[in-house]
Amino acid sequence: MNAKKLAVFAGVALVLFFVIAQPGQAAGLVNNIIGFLRSAAESVISFVSGVFS
Repeated sequence: MNAKKLAVFAGVALVLFFVIAQPGQAAGLVNNIIGFLRSAAESVISFVSGVFS
């Protein structure tokens, strides 16, 4: 088994453990990530519309 597959397997196992052990905190973390991505997308849209207006 190469290192990349092992790292992916370990990452998936860690995420599953986190979701099972602390589902409330996992949901909050996902919510924060989605909020950050939304904010970044809105900033990019504002920048692009400012450039082309």
